[in-house]
Amino acid sequence: MVTDLVVAVAAAGSAGLVYLATAARVVKQYERGVLFRLGRVTGEVRAPGLNLIIPVVDRLQKVNMQIVTLPIPAQEGITRDNVTVRVDAVVYFRVIDATSALVKVEDYKFAVSQMAQTSLRSIIGKSDLDDLLSNREKLNQGLELMIDSPAVGWGIQVDRVEIKDVSLPDTMKRSMARQAEADRERRARIINADAELQASRKLAEAAQQMAGTPAALQLRLLQTVMAVSAEKNSTLVLPIPVELLHFLERGGQQQMPDQLPDPGREPAAHTDGGPHPG
Repeated sequence: MVTDLVVAVAAAGSAGLVYLATAARVVKQYERGVLFRLGRVTGEVRAPGLNLIIPVVDRLQKVNMQIVTLPIPAQEGITRDNVTVRVDAVVYFRVIDATSALVKVEDYKFAVSQMAQTSLRSIIGKSDLDDLLSNREKLNQGLELMIDSPAVGWGIQVDRVEIKDVSLPDTMKRSMARQAEADRERRARIINADAELQASRKLAEAAQQMAGTPAALQLRLLQTVMAVSAEKNSTLVLPIPVELLHFLERGGQQQMPDQLPDPGREPAAHTDGGPHPG
């Protein structure tokens, strides 16, 4: 009798363990479980942890709630200004409603990928080349809105869309390089012309300042001579200013009357006691 009871308890325990092994489902922290009972969604979404189902009757489908990084293959299109480009992007999205992601769409990742490719081609056709190259933030927002609008009904939330790269034909790259070079040369010429204008104004002011003091010109000339003489491998040819010649000429004219003897003046008498000339 006791033996039969022990065997029955052991059989019941084994059956319970088998049932527990077939009925137990573990949902991870980043997952949610959707329970299908005889093909119909039953109850609320199962939270992370240990969940028990009815074997054969129930089926627990797990959905990943993490943010998914989905690269969009490069799409080739023609911009509004008739330039052929290839653009690739990346989409960041996550599931916010596990039931809708399983029931309303067959494969939500594939659906988001196809919607993103279609939206990217549409954005390429509506934009200019300059917008694709310099105004990407606005295009990213437009892409996010175009993808997020149908995805909300699938229980998907698009967090961010980023355009990664814009590939241009080689001919267009060369044309843009020539345009950039010409623009830089234009700006360099404008800067040089502005510098010449400012220098000429300063030189004019300096000339007006030196016109009142001719000695300043001489000092400026001496400074230039000192600057040139610092180079040992150069020959210095110093022109003599006309003002300097006039100055020397006037000085010579003033000294000549003082040095000539006066014909009416008698020679001075000797004071050394010697004989006077007869």
